[in-house]
Amino acid sequence: MLLTVAIMQIAIIKAVATPIDQLLERIDKGASQKFKIELRQEKTTKNVDAVQKDFFELDQQGQRVVVRGNSWVNIAVGINWYLKYYAGIHLTWNHMTAQLPKILPRVEKRERHDTPLTLRYAYNYCTFSYSMAFWDWERWQQEIDWLALHGVNMPLAIVGEECVWREMLLKLGYDEEQIGKFIAGPAFLAWWEMNNLEGWGGPLPRSWYDRQARLQRQILKRMKELGMHPVLPGYCGMMPSDYTNDKKVLWNGFTRPSNAPTTDPRFDDISKLYYDELTRLYGKADYYSMDPFHESSDDASIDYAEAGRKLMTAMKRVNPQATWVIQGWTENPRPEMIDALKPGDLLILDLFSECRPMYGAPSIWRRKDGYKQHQWLFCLLQNFGANVGLHGRMDQLLDNFYSVDQPTMKGIGFTMEGTENNPVMFELMSELPWRPQKFEKEQWVKGYVHARYGLSTTTDEKGKNADNTSQFSTLTSHLEDAWLLLARTIYNCPAGNNQQGPHESIFCGRPSQNNFQASSWSKMKNYYTPASTLEAARLFLEGVTPILTNSDDSKAISPTGCERAAFDLVDITRQALADQARVQYQHTIADYKAFDIDAFRRDSQRFLEMLLLQDELLGTCREFRLGHWLEAAKRCGTTTDEQQLYEWNARVQITTWGNRYCADTGGLRDYAHKEWQGLLKDFYYPRWKTYFDALLAQMEAQLHPQPELLGGGPNANKTAAELFAMALPQEVTIDWYAMEEPWTKAHNIYSAEPEGNALQVAQKIMKFLYGK
Repeated sequence: MLLTVAIMQIAIIKAVATPIDQLLERIDKGASQKFKIELRQEKTTKNVDAVQKDFFELDQQGQRVVVRGNSWVNIAVGINWYLKYYAGIHLTWNHMTAQLPKILPRVEKRERHDTPLTLRYAYNYCTFSYSMAFWDWERWQQEIDWLALHGVNMPLAIVGEECVWREMLLKLGYDEEQIGKFIAGPAFLAWWEMNNLEGWGGPLPRSWYDRQARLQRQILKRMKELGMHPVLPGYCGMMPSDYTNDKKVLWNGFTRPSNAPTTDPRFDDISKLYYDELTRLYGKADYYSMDPFHESSDDASIDYAEAGRKLMTAMKRVNPQATWVIQGWTENPRPEMIDALKPGDLLILDLFSECRPMYGAPSIWRRKDGYKQHQWLFCLLQNFGANVGLHGRMDQLLDNFYSVDQPTMKGIGFTMEGTENNPVMFELMSELPWRPQKFEKEQWVKGYVHARYGLSTTTDEKGKNADNTSQFSTLTSHLEDAWLLLARTIYNCPAGNNQQGPHESIFCGRPSQNNFQASSWSKMKNYYTPASTLEAARLFLEGVTPILTNSDDSKAISPTGCERAAFDLVDITRQALADQARVQYQHTIADYKAFDIDAFRRDSQRFLEMLLLQDELLGTCREFRLGHWLEAAKRCGTTTDEQQLYEWNARVQITTWGNRYCADTGGLRDYAHKEWQGLLKDFYYPRWKTYFDALLAQMEAQLHPQPELLGGGPNANKTAAELFAMALPQEVTIDWYAMEEPWTKAHNIYSAEPEGNALQVAQKIMKFLYGK
């Protein structure tokens, strides 16, 4: 008996011996037994000019699907490709598991893909605060699987950077109180790391440092098991603002940390201490991320060339073979720095390649000589502030990517400020390195629809492939038509439109008579009509209804496909309702300016009803619930005080962002706004209700003016210009920050658990919008 158990245990260990086997088991228990994994290093050519390529192959051996590749990550890409285009299974952020068929669809003919773009990066510093601030190991484990399946082999890994700084500052003589005033809170660490602010959201308790150091070690271990090369944070000279007596510099109202210049006699010692602590905690890296002079004006007193050489030297002391990774963003990297560094030592992330590339396609940021001799990555930024909204630049992404003819381009990067949104764009981007020829987006979108909702090949009991599409052709047609319409409109932001991320929901902006943007930085410009997203929502609802009602038309749809369908139904309907609310807002303001009180009452009430309908719709999906964010924050705390600190961080980031000065004068308020259930009802609704009530009161006062204002009174001595201005519709004055701040300090509970039925609420909304 004991021998039998031992043999079984050995068999189980052998069955999940590779990182890919383990990944497959996390997708679906027993999945590793359905694949044969072959890691192959192909013979390298003796031709020194030959370009080395990554590859994966799909093949068949009996009833097992064979996936070959020259790295674990490339094999993972092959598995993802197979799951999408053979099995009709789409793995994405909110669903990284699936129920695989008992017998997998066959690979009838060997399929091979290779690419010379061997460096594939992930993340923006902002991602770690806007999306990942409160992630635990379970969520990170899913994310690392997503990275592997989408080909990422050099992810930015800055979790726990604050732990390095704490240890370094203690050794420099700073005490815990001083450190607490310098290092930011969990939801704002990204901007502290980028030298934009200090202390906001802190001080951090000791338990936080312990948690993050432990988490980072788990993250790095898993990444390295999969053959990834994590990018660790390097040292650029940042120090607490009291390090020098220089005049304090502000970033959107926040005091920026000091910057110990590379000419500082203490720079070498401090940089060595930093790297010593980084290495002690997390080991060495092949890549280090540094962004000196981030979002700062040129300074004639700085020798950028010498600064670059000094930063490079400090990094190379740790690992002589390491590469410096720097963001291509606004002024960075400075041309003088580019000229001073050797090829191969610097890797530049062209951060916003789909819109404002500095290299390749024409744009307002295009540099005549690009990055010269240095290697660079073509990156998709896609999202700012982790705002909720459908958005993409499909044509521009394809045009810009396939127009690059530069041997210095070595790969791609996902550089979004926020993740877990618009999976269609990240799926498209991830496939570009493996598709050498430009393709038509329409055909690709159809493939995406089939994969996402499980409208693909399945097998019979003997493993014979069978095409299910004909069983529900009408259903397929509606879903394809909806997505093709979206691809032509909201997912096709054109060249010349430089907006940062999605069209911002009218619900999320501070009310005024001229609402357009919700945040100060979006650069929004209309490029699609509200009618297009409404029609897409109608088509999608028609197509998805049989799937979500378990009708005879949907028997071949996988459970995974149903989950994706429900999420997309909420997201697409949400977009249509937000766009129609923008139209409704214009009607309401027109009523006010026309002094049509009855119409104003009616239209303002309809707008508020739309806002509450949006809240109800989003409540049916966990990913769109405020509780999903707040509960994650509170779970990080080990005491009540810690939980309340983290909850406050989470609430502030998505609303005021900073204190009164930074929110209002600095323009940061609502930068990270979210269309989330709970936030709509309890934060945005009171703002709009207060505003409309104030406008209505003003209108009613004009119908019944106060007796003391008739004849003389305080207006008797007004000039003609002043009287003319008074005759125009007047904006009401409301202290918005005074309304908003109390919510950030509250502790009312928001559940993360879905409520209601997504299909039923979407049907109710469509009837409302169509006036039925």
